[in-house]
Amino acid sequence: MSAETRPAVIYCRVSSKSQENDGHGLEFQETRCREYAASKGYEVEAVFPDTFTGGGDFMKRPGMVALLSYLDAMPDQSYVVIFDDLKRFARDTRFHLDLRDAFRSRDALIECLNFKFDDTPEGEFIETIMAAQGALERKQNGRQVSQKMKARMQSGYWIHTAPVGFKYVTVKGRGKMLQANEPLASLIQEAFEGFASGRYETHSEVKRLFESSPDFPRNNKGEIPFQRVTDILTHPIYAGYICSETYGIQWLKGQHEPLISLDTFEKVQERRKGPATAPTRENIGDDFALRGFVACGDCSVPLRSCWTKGKYKRYPYYLCQNKGCDSYGKSIARDKLEGDVGQLIKTLQPSETLFAMVRAMFRQAWDMRAVQAQEASASIKTQLTAAEKQVQALLARIMDAESTTVIRAYEGKIAEIERNKLKLHDQMANRSQPKGKFDEVLELSLQFLSNPWKIWESGHITLRRTVLRLAFTERLQYHRKTGARTPKTALVFKALGGQFSSEVESGAGEGTRTPTP
Repeated sequence: MSAETRPAVIYCRVSSKSQENDGHGLEFQETRCREYAASKGYEVEAVFPDTFTGGGDFMKRPGMVALLSYLDAMPDQSYVVIFDDLKRFARDTRFHLDLRDAFRSRDALIECLNFKFDDTPEGEFIETIMAAQGALERKQNGRQVSQKMKARMQSGYWIHTAPVGFKYVTVKGRGKMLQANEPLASLIQEAFEGFASGRYETHSEVKRLFESSPDFPRNNKGEIPFQRVTDILTHPIYAGYICSETYGIQWLKGQHEPLISLDTFEKVQERRKGPATAPTRENIGDDFALRGFVACGDCSVPLRSCWTKGKYKRYPYYLCQNKGCDSYGKSIARDKLEGDVGQLIKTLQPSETLFAMVRAMFRQAWDMRAVQAQEASASIKTQLTAAEKQVQALLARIMDAESTTVIRAYEGKIAEIERNKLKLHDQMANRSQPKGKFDEVLELSLQFLSNPWKIWESGHITLRRTVLRLAFTERLQYHRKTGARTPKTALVFKALGGQFSSEVESGAGEGTRTPTP
């Protein structure tokens, strides 16, 4: 059968999605191939597109696999396979020859718009040279891309997929840079700071924090795996540093703005290496704001909490589970206990005169901090200079050393000093002069001091626990019959003149049911 009477199929390929509409896309290739087929009198039966990189096994290309399967399904028919460019055929010499054999075994004739295939020895030689040239170009392009990516990372720019909490933005003169992506950035910051301070003791608690946000990315099952929590808590990118095993980069200062300080990151790593902590019970942690903050008035043991099942619904209670206590197993309604504590917090509001005095004291402290920041910066610069001299001295010793063991010891010491230098730079950044205006920066703190009751009244579990930590220095003592005892308030509220009555309104009477925790 002559070539002119054969039916034809078209194969189109681009290396990436971005090439589909740049003038060499699938649609443009197909148009040129159809024009070629019309000029030859071929009838095009099918088109097989691919979006795949040029190198590698052609059997990994879905479009090529479909094309060969199509030819196999028509064993009695001889086809012309049309390519727009020889580079669309294969850019690997070995796979080029294998693909040629695959078409030859199916009695398919290959035609290309910019290259004439010839089965003579001379034609096969030229074809092999052209295929080798394409493979060389592909490998050279890959090397150039890798070198450019490494150079950009060495300049402090992250080049991989943006981590959770960041997004890429294009900055004039600097290209694509990482930038905080809200509200996920604040969520990541809360996770790090909460874990560093002990507010979150386990990965499970951090995982539940992430799950509370509908915007947090999940896997194809709609879940947030523990590995993602671990990856986030151990990623230096959030502290403003770049590490890459692929390019051999360790703790390089990034160009992006960090979400947390290096000190916070280090505290998280230290706590992760510590002894394992039992996870907080999920059905308790989000329902009882006072769990861990209130102790039994009889035995001073922290009250436990539970839900009990009634006839029509479930009821929340606090109770003492110390078997040697007179109040053992006696329940206190959650709303009653938390309501009484709320009344205590309501009494913390200071007078306007005292609050005006405190505002003036804060302003004076703000000015003093600016002076202290200058002194701290000077001290850190001195330490950095000393550290740099240590590094230079160790490098000189390495040049004179002959023992591999000694050289490795010096290199380890240099790495330790360099890590300490990073911490010093981070401390200098965090101890700089106060940013912003006094009224803007301390507005929330002053609002809390002026009336913590408003924050408590919001009902948010995390905010309520924050109020308890800031307002009281010890656990509150609460008796199931007489109610709350006079608590020990934080020094700031004592200075503000907040007064508690010597007798607090009596709490609820003895519970009538004994719930099982």
